[in-house]
Amino acid sequence: MTTQAKKAVVLFSGGLDSTTCLAVARSQGFSPCALSFEYGQRHKVELAAAKRVAAAMNVHAHLILPLPLGAIGGSALTADIDVPKDRDVAAMEADIPVTYVPARNTIFLSMALGWAEVLGAQDIFIGVNALDYSGYPDCRPEFVRAFEAMANLAVKEAVEGRLRITIHTPLLELTKAGIVRLGMGLGVDYGLTHSCYDPTPEGLACGRCDSCLLRRKGFVEAGVPDPTRYAPES
Repeated sequence: MTTQAKKAVVLFSGGLDSTTCLAVARSQGFSPCALSFEYGQRHKVELAAAKRVAAAMNVHAHLILPLPLGAIGGSALTADIDVPKDRDVAAMEADIPVTYVPARNTIFLSMALGWAEVLGAQDIFIGVNALDYSGYPDCRPEFVRAFEAMANLAVKEAVEGRLRITIHTPLLELTKAGIVRLGMGLGVDYGLTHSCYDPTPEGLACGRCDSCLLRRKGFVEAGVPDPTRYAPES
């Protein structure tokens, strides 16, 4: 396998954070290879957003993989469990919410690792955030460091010394407002993105789930008009 310098795998949902992460990777000189998943999520409209953003940003490789996480269940995003609504930030930070998908980022990063090895890419970008987020354990810096260490023990190309995997987390220490400002500076069109956990059948954001509330908070605090299409009652 020939190592292709500057390729990077970017975990990409079509949401605010992953789109900003994609823009950061591109701004750093990488050729982003976007990796999305159809994992049984109730908000599959995010995949349409991912396709829109990838086309608008001229991403040359966008892979959408099916993963049957819905069969495992255990999350409001993949099972018949109500998505929490109208919570304040203190409530979001109090515990790990039911929108946590068991082992999701571990599985996503594992798939990204496999694709990176095939591409000859040493770099993987993930838009995890440890400030304005919903308390997921697989968004913490210690998780990312541990996965990176494991990755370099796990794949043939790393063990044989032909590449060194680096997990990039450019949004990790940013507030949601900081992420919005960063993306705006990189020319991101957030009107193409989708973040809602419980959208209407027409794809409108509910405006009340944790993800919508954090997204809206980010635009307000950044002083940037929110282009999100919300349901009328929100």
